[in-house]
Amino acid sequence: MKVINIKEIADWKISGPRRVLMSAKRMLTMLVIGAMLLAGLTVPMLAIQQANADQTVQAAQQTPDQLQQMVAPFALYPDELVAQILAASTYPTQIVEAERWMEKNQKLQGDKLAKEVDKQSWDPSVKALTQFPSVLTRMDQNLSWTSAVGDAYFNQQQDVLDAIQVLRKRAEDAGTLQSTAQQTVSTQGSTIIIEPAAPDVCYLPIYDPWTVYGGPLAVYPGFFWDPWVGPAFYFGPAIGLGFFGGFGWGWNRWGFDWHRREVIFNHNRYVSRSPGFIHHPGDRGGFRAGQGGSIFRGTRNNGSQGGANARGFARGGSSTGTRSGFGQGGMTRGSAVRSPSSIGRGGFGGGAMRGGGGMRGGGGRGGGGGRHR
Repeated sequence: MKVINIKEIADWKISGPRRVLMSAKRMLTMLVIGAMLLAGLTVPMLAIQQANADQTVQAAQQTPDQLQQMVAPFALYPDELVAQILAASTYPTQIVEAERWMEKNQKLQGDKLAKEVDKQSWDPSVKALTQFPSVLTRMDQNLSWTSAVGDAYFNQQQDVLDAIQVLRKRAEDAGTLQSTAQQTVSTQGSTIIIEPAAPDVCYLPIYDPWTVYGGPLAVYPGFFWDPWVGPAFYFGPAIGLGFFGGFGWGWNRWGFDWHRREVIFNHNRYVSRSPGFIHHPGDRGGFRAGQGGSIFRGTRNNGSQGGANARGFARGGSSTGTRSGFGQGGMTRGSAVRSPSSIGRGGFGGGAMRGGGGMRGGGGRGGGGGRHR
């Protein structure tokens, strides 16, 4: 029979739990080290996988019907204004900044307004839209729609311009689009061209975009539009084009090459350089580099720098805009940012140039006009 040693029992009582505790600590340490090693391998791997996924994500192309819904609010505007809207829609943050700037400078009128706008570092298209406050306001109010238009134009330029021509044809067939004392509607082949009847004044058409094209057109999802009362199509007050005509981004600098389905700015093909959008692989009719002909590339910065920039040709610089709010062509914030009471009836219609839209001679399409067809 083994004799129990009291000393061994005492030693075990002291060292046994200590050994168990040390073993537990070793196990815990090993688990922590293993977790750290696993995390060290997994995080970069996940980052690589996510980066690869981001590069391969392709947004679904907009269908012809979706594009028609998208451009319906401005398809019946004069060509120059349509060109400005399409180009400016690729700079949604600048649209927001320009609208806020206009709100803070409501006392500026006519030539003084144009000179102050010229000092801003916005894209020429955004500067040009300050001549049409109601249009700028509507684009600011419907930022998700504006961003969607920009993304579609950025990647499906030909399809977007096709949609505009389809709607113009529908409106012409319905009898709502025709030449009047305010506008001239002409046809070149299958292309319908809309331009002001007088070179120095524009009457902005006001219409219900969901009924003016003959058969009913579904409202673009999320688009804010006041309930329609009154004629299906009419014109707002005269907007003088003279005050802005002398600047390198003014009315007469914009137009279309409808044959190529391209926006023209200062006789050059306009190509947006907005950082808020990416080219989707496989999309038809986006901006095409090296296609021949002169090219004007829009501003790189998606927000204003607050400094002066001669004649609207901004170059580079840091962005102070809320660019994080824009995904790859999509606007993540809510569509309405202002109350309906702050917006004139019809939104895209009406709204003469601030200061009454006075007319001044010589500011029409002369001197380097941008309408190539």
